[in-house]
Amino acid sequence: MTLKYKPDFETTRKYFDAFWEKQMINRPVVCVTAPKKGAKSVKNNFTNVNILNAKEDPERFRRLLADFEKYVQTIAYLGESLPFACLDFGPDMYASFFGATMFASDSVTTTWVKPLVTDWNAFNGQPDLSENGTYNRYMSMLKMAAQFSEGKFLISCPDCHSNLDAISALRGPQNMCYDLMDYPDEVEHALHAIQELYPRFFDDVVTCGNMEKLGSIGWCPQYSSGRFAVVECDAICLISPAQAARYVIPALADECAVHDHVTFHLDGKEALVHLDQILQIREIDVIQWVPGDGNPRTIEWMDLLKKIQAAGKGLWIYDWTVEEIKMRFKELKPEGVCFSVHAHHEDEAEELLEYLEKHM
Repeated sequence: MTLKYKPDFETTRKYFDAFWEKQMINRPVVCVTAPKKGAKSVKNNFTNVNILNAKEDPERFRRLLADFEKYVQTIAYLGESLPFACLDFGPDMYASFFGATMFASDSVTTTWVKPLVTDWNAFNGQPDLSENGTYNRYMSMLKMAAQFSEGKFLISCPDCHSNLDAISALRGPQNMCYDLMDYPDEVEHALHAIQELYPRFFDDVVTCGNMEKLGSIGWCPQYSSGRFAVVECDAICLISPAQAARYVIPALADECAVHDHVTFHLDGKEALVHLDQILQIREIDVIQWVPGDGNPRTIEWMDLLKKIQAAGKGLWIYDWTVEEIKMRFKELKPEGVCFSVHAHHEDEAEELLEYLEKHM
């Protein structure tokens, strides 16, 4: 199997196959990109805001795809990096399947939904699967994208904030926290209801995205020949470990069972109180630690990274520089790490790969 913009795709597949088995070929997995020599810079306009705005206009969406291909042509995909388009309507897309209206934020970088639940007893938990509903609009766009990109680049699995994140979006974070204290059974019932859609959703994603044939990639650069997704629960920062044990951990375990490989997005210092429970979910392969704005970058959390590896989990490290990777990579188990980094130019990217192979 080949990709026009990743001629060594088969070699990349072998590196990732080894990565998921906690093995290594000759260096850690490194997804390194760089501006392509001689190419004029092109802005990547394939954002969830633009995708959402194009959901009722197929021709507008085709133009977005064509523009994304122009962007791909300006990037050198070296090491295990792959050209792929992140296709979703934003982090609250899952909540929109249950009737919440999506809108773009003032920052024009992400989207949100308007909370709609005022009484959990009046919430039936049934997704809108009508022809013109958000769910089927998304699947239609995924099919179109898979057809357009075939043989050229990949389409990602969506950023899917389901579980308690969807509950938070449907109700509003503050009201959700009150509800967990005042109406815990009602929240749990609603959570179970919305989670029933999750297996079908990813079955449809795999089918519409032609991922049985091509394998899958998440909104992160990690690839699997099977089913892969990033799972997350940012709302976990708002709750206690006891509440997480009741509401979140079982939901995450159920989600992980849908996939062959899973990376967990651990976002914010407030989430660390739940790390031990998360590490006990056997099906989670990799942890992405995101310290959050205003906190030291992940390279300053070496003890935490080592704790994650000691629990048998891999790491996705996304915020180290090329030089930091060269200086510090040996402090971690190399067979359990995926680095992603953007180099200043192709020569710097190639030199990084050569350095890692030489100094293993």
